[in-house]
Amino acid sequence: MTLTHDSPRSLWLNARLATMDRQHAAPYGALHQHALVVEQGRIAAILPQAQLNPASFDGEVVDVAGRWITPGFIDCHTHLVYGGNRAAEWEKRLQGVPYQQIAAEGGGIVSTVRATRELDEAALAAASLPRLQALMAEGVTTVEMKSGYGLNLADELKQLRVARQLAASQPVEVSPTLLSAHALPPEFAGNADGYIEHVIRDILPAVAVEQLAEAVDVFCESVGFSPAQTRRVFEAAQQHGLRVKGHVEQLSNLHGAALVAEFGGLSADHIEYLDEAGVEALHVAGTVAVLLPGAFYFLRETQKPPVEQLRAAGVPMAVSTDLNPGTSPFASIRLAMNQACVLFGLTPEEALAGTTRHAAQALGRGHSHGKLAPDHVADLLLWDIEHPAEIVYGLGVNPLAERVFRGQRPGKETTQ
Repeated sequence: MTLTHDSPRSLWLNARLATMDRQHAAPYGALHQHALVVEQGRIAAILPQAQLNPASFDGEVVDVAGRWITPGFIDCHTHLVYGGNRAAEWEKRLQGVPYQQIAAEGGGIVSTVRATRELDEAALAAASLPRLQALMAEGVTTVEMKSGYGLNLADELKQLRVARQLAASQPVEVSPTLLSAHALPPEFAGNADGYIEHVIRDILPAVAVEQLAEAVDVFCESVGFSPAQTRRVFEAAQQHGLRVKGHVEQLSNLHGAALVAEFGGLSADHIEYLDEAGVEALHVAGTVAVLLPGAFYFLRETQKPPVEQLRAAGVPMAVSTDLNPGTSPFASIRLAMNQACVLFGLTPEEALAGTTRHAAQALGRGHSHGKLAPDHVADLLLWDIEHPAEIVYGLGVNPLAERVFRGQRPGKETTQ
């Protein structure tokens, strides 16, 4: 959404800042008695409040009355744009009906593909908007959106165009990802190599021409695509100037994370079955490990990602919702953070870093997003809390007092 700035400069006083900037040694990068100066949608300076004279400031002065300010949240792995839902399928699974039977009856991902294909762009945007607004209500200011439920040229393009429409209509930044190599569509049953050729020859070039995606993702798994097929897609993505990332090591260890790292990938996502060699590969490449506890919880998995090894190796760990209709139907970034702590053993500070600083890195935005720091975007969240851990601790009551996007307070956004 393009914003005009009625007040190009603003001064934010009497705040407690959880900068999430590792340059500050305190937990959460906390700064007290400091003020934020915002100019044209970016943080211009963070200064000791004692050095300032608010009366002489040329711009809006905002007294936040002791609230905590954090960076805006970044949901770095979602499948937000889709049609239909799979609640009835979930009910059957809870009653003991095996997934193979559900799929044979037309359920599973094929049902989402069918529902997504049936909607035109306007209807698909209308179906997806409430999910986006739910994330925004909890403080998400940047969100990744994948394709992968069209699985043909026209409908993959449609999903990505809808992602672009949502970004244009809401005060949020969208990072679009091409995930055509998500599953095998019915038209290519038994012909995975043929479908990968279609992705490489037809879909990926069209997406690149329209500049509809920033990155290309592949589901590298025994029920998805092989490492050899994944390599082909990654090579094609690089030829078109697109970064890569991967759904890897979720159900087994095919060494997909090492493959992502080999290509300098942005992130390796899920990674429950990641081994020591994979951890080292991520460390060397600077690739972010994205933890998706929603799917782990919803599928009642037992294999946890190797958090201790990732932590020891210094691999950045992002946390995301994995919002999707089949395995993580949760439009709640705070739930994902809570699950990451309870199920995977992250600390609240790590969970917050996972949805700010490290999530920004996972989207190639580490230089401009995810921290309260000079020259970073002024995406700010104001919280009615006494300690940052409260953001992660309790659910049901939302302590978010104000969501600021690019320095604009709610109700002051205008399009142009």
